[in-house]
Amino acid sequence: MGIDTIKIQNKGNTKIIAHRGLSGIERQNTNSAFVAAGNRSYFGIETDIHTTTGEEFAVIHDDTTRSVSDTNIIVEESSYDTLSQIILKNTDSIERIDLRIPTLRQYISICKKYGKFAVLEIKNRFTRTDIEKVISQIHELSYIDNVIFISFNLDNLIDLHELLPNAKIQYLFSKLSQQAIDAVKTYGFDVDVHYDVATKDFIQYMHSLGKQVNTWTVDKLEIAEKLIDNGIDYITSNILE
Repeated sequence: MGIDTIKIQNKGNTKIIAHRGLSGIERQNTNSAFVAAGNRSYFGIETDIHTTTGEEFAVIHDDTTRSVSDTNIIVEESSYDTLSQIILKNTDSIERIDLRIPTLRQYISICKKYGKFAVLEIKNRFTRTDIEKVISQIHELSYIDNVIFISFNLDNLIDLHELLPNAKIQYLFSKLSQQAIDAVKTYGFDVDVHYDVATKDFIQYMHSLGKQVNTWTVDKLEIAEKLIDNGIDYITSNILE
């Protein structure tokens, strides 16, 4: 028997999202991780994108390639052709030359093939033009209605909302603040918070405002079960299913 996900027995109405793909089993933010999540019961597949020097958007979490490869290349100062040549480190000792940095188009295509919501984090501050390009690429694949946009950068989300008024948007934050609450009230965004923030009182308060709550990154079954009991709408996890 190989490694597998940890099953949540009673999910209720809570939707489970695979964090950076099924990153508890496959190398995070790779097509392998996205396909592994696609073949399971997840509601959505989360990932991160950065700009490059060309038209493609690179799927990778950090600003550089250091944590996932033997290189240390600044993503946003590189072409995708350069980034695509990098072989990523596997999660075990098996050499995998297929583990590469995907594009936004590849990620969306896999989500579409397996019928999963794309939970797309925009890293750093994108220009409005780049946000327009993101929207355009997803439109080309006819999948815009199945994308939830998330970002820690509020300006990214404001631009998205102005360009795509019906977009599903969740504001990412790790600590509760008045600024975050004001933004939710002003722009009507849902929220995506660290599980320490997602107390029962917080969840109930967001629901009283008509907002949904996503939480990250929950890998312990007992924490997930408590969040579900407290009425959480989404749980983002590396390994729980």
